[in-house]
Amino acid sequence: MIFRRKEPPRELTPQAREHLAEIVARYLTDADDATRRIVTAVAGLLAKVAYADGHYSVEEEANIQRELSRVHGLSQAGVDAICGLLADQISNVALLGDHDWTRDLRELADRELRLEVLEVLVEMAVADEVLKHEEQVQLRRIAKSLSLTQDDYNAIQAKHREKLSTLR
Repeated sequence: MIFRRKEPPRELTPQAREHLAEIVARYLTDADDATRRIVTAVAGLLAKVAYADGHYSVEEEANIQRELSRVHGLSQAGVDAICGLLADQISNVALLGDHDWTRDLRELADRELRLEVLEVLVEMAVADEVLKHEEQVQLRRIAKSLSLTQDDYNAIQAKHREKLSTLR
């Protein structure tokens, strides 16, 4: 077969999204629903970008741990639980549609926070110092879904130009 596509996750697709939301809720008990939805969306989008090329690297996992550690009120146990889910089921989480996550961010986050999320996602994609085509496509689509412009994406990507062999 000439064209090969990623196979959709077989059994845990809806459960993976629910499990991610449950972990966030369990470890962000003092946060309101909007905050939990934002954190779940960011974690899900990080997984999508990390797995855009079909591979989840050590650098990408470390990047997700670092970004989740910045969430106020999320303990190290919570970060570990989310990263554990991703280590076990990254393909199930990453291959989910992201429309719920991007919708939550559009509805609950102001433009500044959505730009910050996009920057975090770009940093995830360049963790290995190469911005692959699949990652670029994913990031551009997510930027548009977050109601951000191509100029917003280009400006954020340009910040990483010196690190990237594919953009030189």
